[in-house]
Amino acid sequence: MLNEISYSAASKHFKTGRYTDALRTLNRLIDINRDARTYALLAKTLLQLGLKEQAATSYELAYQQNGLDAETYLVESIKLFYECDQKDRALALSNKLIHRFHKHPDIAYIVGSLLIERGENRIARTLKSILMKSEDIEHIKLGARIAITTWDLFDPSDIETARVLLSKLPRNNPVRLMYLVFSREHSKFDNIEKHQPIIDAAVAAGDTSFVSLDGTFFNLHWSGDEYINQLARSNTPVFTPDIKERRRAMPHEWGKKIRIGYLSSDFFDKHATMKLIRRVLELHDRDRFEVTLFCHSDPKLLATNEADRSLWGDVVTIRDMTDEQAHAEMRSRNIDIMVDLKGHTAGNRTAILNMGAAPLQVAWIGFPGSVVNIDLDYAVGDHYVLPDSSKPFYHEKFVRLPETYQPNDPVNRPLAKQVTRAEVGLPEDAFVFASFNANRKITPRVMDLWCDILKKVPDSVIWVLHNSQVSAVNIMKKFNENGIPAKRVFLMGKLDFELHLNRITAADLGLDTFPVNGHTTTSEQLWSGLPVLTVKGTNFASRVSESLLNAIGTPELVAEDEEDYVNQAVFYAQNPDRLKEVRERVASNRFVTPLFDAERFCRHLESAYEMMVERAKQGAEPDHFDVPALPKRDGPFLER
Repeated sequence: MLNEISYSAASKHFKTGRYTDALRTLNRLIDINRDARTYALLAKTLLQLGLKEQAATSYELAYQQNGLDAETYLVESIKLFYECDQKDRALALSNKLIHRFHKHPDIAYIVGSLLIERGENRIARTLKSILMKSEDIEHIKLGARIAITTWDLFDPSDIETARVLLSKLPRNNPVRLMYLVFSREHSKFDNIEKHQPIIDAAVAAGDTSFVSLDGTFFNLHWSGDEYINQLARSNTPVFTPDIKERRRAMPHEWGKKIRIGYLSSDFFDKHATMKLIRRVLELHDRDRFEVTLFCHSDPKLLATNEADRSLWGDVVTIRDMTDEQAHAEMRSRNIDIMVDLKGHTAGNRTAILNMGAAPLQVAWIGFPGSVVNIDLDYAVGDHYVLPDSSKPFYHEKFVRLPETYQPNDPVNRPLAKQVTRAEVGLPEDAFVFASFNANRKITPRVMDLWCDILKKVPDSVIWVLHNSQVSAVNIMKKFNENGIPAKRVFLMGKLDFELHLNRITAADLGLDTFPVNGHTTTSEQLWSGLPVLTVKGTNFASRVSESLLNAIGTPELVAEDEEDYVNQAVFYAQNPDRLKEVRERVASNRFVTPLFDAERFCRHLESAYEMMVERAKQGAEPDHFDVPALPKRDGPFLER
C-alpha cells in the first residue's frame, strides 16, 4: 500500500482524477520534502481545482528549487500570474528570463503587452524581432503594434514588420493602414500607390468600420474628410458621457485670478511647440492669471533646454507620476482651465483629462482636429481652421481667435541670415522650389503636381527635406519615374534650428503639402522671408497654411484648387517681379501683421479664457464663441 504522504500516492490521486485527495497529500508532503517535482505537481493539482493564482505560486516555488526543469516551471508561473491579472509579479519574474526570451516568444508576448499597457513603448521595442519570428499570429500582431507605437523612431525595418503581418492577413484593412503609416514615413510611394486605393475604395463603398482602428494622427495623412478623421480612434481612451457629468459635478472655487494649467511633454526651448508659444507664456498677465505648467517632458530633452522656464509659469513635473497622482496634483492646485497642448500626438497624457482635471478643459495647438474620446469643452482655433461647416465633426465647442490660432515667438527665435546658393549646394541660375515639410506629408498626388510644375518650368529645380537615407532614395526614385532627372532634384537632411532658418533664404518659393500642411514649418519659412504656396483645405490639418498666410497679409498664396496651385507656382517662377513683390511683403509684414505679434495673440487668448470662465461662473454650458479683435496697430509691434 502506498504511503499516504508520498509523492507516488499524490501522483496516483492526480492521475485518477482525485484532485482533492492529491491536494491533501501534497500539502502534507511539502512539510517533509520541498522539492521541485512536488511543487510542480501541487501546481498542476491546483490548476485542476481552478486555483490559478495558487498554482502560479507553486510553479514559482518549483522554479526556486533550481532543478533541471526550473525554466519550464518559471515560464508556467509567469503565464499563470499574467492570466490572474497579477501583472507586476508576472513582469518581475519575466526579468529572470530576459536573456532567454528568444526561446520563449509567449513570454516575450506577455512582457511586450505589459510594457505597451504601461506606456514603455521603447523598451517593448526590444522584443519586436522575437515576436515577428513567432508562428503565432497574435505574437506577430503585437510586434506590429509595438512598431506603430514607436513610429517616430523612423526605423526602416518597421515597413517589413507591417508587410509580414499584411502578408498573413491580406484582407485586413487596419493592418494595411499600419503598412501605409510606415510607407509614408519612408516615402515608399510604390507601396502607397498600391494600397491606398484599396482603402479609398472601401471608404467610397461605405465601409468605414475599420477606420476606428486607425490612429487619429495617422488618419490625417491620408484623409482630408472631417467625417473620416473623427472616426479614427485606435490610440484614444474609452469615453462615456458620465465622465463629463462627473467632472461638471465636482465642486470648484473660483479665485480673483484665473488659474491656467498647461499640460505637455514639450516644455523645452528646442521643441517646435515652444518655438510657437514660448513668448505667449512669458507675456501672460500675472496680475490676472496664474500659470502652471504640468510637465511630463523627457529629462534627456529637458537637459538641452537653455531657457529660464520659470518665466513660462510654475513648473510641476508629473513625468514620474501615475495618471491618478497627476490628477490629484492638478485638483490640489484648483486649476480653472486645463489646456492640453498635445492632443493625440506622441507622448500625450490626455487620459488625465478624463479624470476631471479642471472645470474647464481646452485643446489648443497640439493636434489639428477633434481630440476624440477626451473630455474637452473647447477647441481653440480661428475662422480658417474651424469654419462653421466643421462644427458637426467636433465634440468640442469652437473658440475662434480673431486672426490666427497659431502664435509665433518673434523675440526668442533668431532672424535668418541670407546664405548663398553655393553654401547649400544649389545652382545659382535656377528657380528653386522648396519643401521643408516632413516627408510623410508628401503624398503621391503632391509629387505628381510638383513634377507637373517642374516640367512647365524647365529652368527650375526642387529642394526637398528628408528624414533618412532610405526616404531620400525613394523620393529621388519617384521624381525620376515621373520624368524629372536627378540633376533637378536636391535633397537636404535636418539641421540645427538656426542653420535651418538660414538655408530657407536660398529658396525662391515654398511648396506646401496636403492634406497635411506645414504648421510650424510654414511659419518658419515666412519668418525667413520665403513665400509659401498652399491649397484651400477641407479639414484643420489642411487649412493651417491658409490661416498663417492670411495672418501675414498674403492671401493670394492660397490656391483655390490643385490646378490653381500648379498655375500659380508656374506664374511666380515665370514672373520674378511679381514674386519679388510678394517676398518683400512677407519680409516687411513680419513685424506689422498679426502672425508674429505674440503680445497681441496673448491678449486675444486671455480674452478667450476670460469668456470661458464667465460662462462657467454663470452656470452656462460651454458653447461656440468668437473672440473680438483688438484695434489694429498703427505701426510695427517690434523692431529687430
